[in-house]
Amino acid sequence: MPFDFAAVTSPFRMQPGLRRIAPGTPQLTPSRPGSGTLIEKLAVLANHAEQALVADPGFDPAPALAALCAHAALEHPAAFAGANGTWHAHALGCSLHGDELRVDGPAEIGACLQALPARWRLAGLLALAFEQDFAVLDAATGRIPWLCVCLPSHWAPEDKVGRSFAEVHAPVADNQTLLAASEALARLVTGPERWERFVWTISANPWLNQHPLRGRRESWSPDAKPDALAAQAFFRTEHQTFIPLPERRQAVFTIHVESRPLPEAVTTADRARRLHDALASMSPAVLAYRGLTQAQPRLLAWLTQHPLAREGGE
Repeated sequence: MPFDFAAVTSPFRMQPGLRRIAPGTPQLTPSRPGSGTLIEKLAVLANHAEQALVADPGFDPAPALAALCAHAALEHPAAFAGANGTWHAHALGCSLHGDELRVDGPAEIGACLQALPARWRLAGLLALAFEQDFAVLDAATGRIPWLCVCLPSHWAPEDKVGRSFAEVHAPVADNQTLLAASEALARLVTGPERWERFVWTISANPWLNQHPLRGRRESWSPDAKPDALAAQAFFRTEHQTFIPLPERRQAVFTIHVESRPLPEAVTTADRARRLHDALASMSPAVLAYRGLTQAQPRLLAWLTQHPLAREGGE
């Protein structure tokens, strides 16, 4: 679903921000052939699969994968269908029969999936069939024992696997509220209800894959005026949801990353005001963590001068 600007609030706080998913709201987004998301995911799985597909030794992801496949087939039967270990990603032209891959679609997708270890092919198929990344949260241990993450936001999946929710979020600035809620959050999202949250930032980097080893964080132009800086900025968002397996006290954590030019995101006066007030209320620690310290004053100036904000209308 599109990013909900109601999640842009002030004063800005690093907090869980969970809300129940409305009945009938889809949690997954089928990939579109030729889309930037599919192209970036394919590049990661073809060249750096060992950094995207990681698991604790001995962890069995089969129940979580089965739940994810069943959910995908229920939500989007035209894109993904099957049962009993046979799954078809129709838009990709690929099918898995157990570990056996059958390809009728683009050769590069088939070659990528065939090159993956057999135990990871289903995860790879799901990663390419849908725009979301996936992880498993285990409430019994409080840890994240399995990840299929191609498009991380300045963090390395291979460094997070096997760690607790609190450990994963330890580097986050102003994280006290998040860490205090970690155990309660794990219990909540692995229960019978479905939950979602939205995360956002403003970035100088348009790429969806922001693994720390794939390149440095883009720097903001030190001399650009507010209009020029905003024209170079991107509104990066994550829609995170949880597909629960309450009988196992687990949940599949889905992460949908999107990025678009900032001027294309600020389309109403309300959005301009929300972004301005949230950005203005960020602490120095949060600004530094998000790489916004130098850019903040000029972004605030641009949002203040935004035609919609000046007119005070939609």
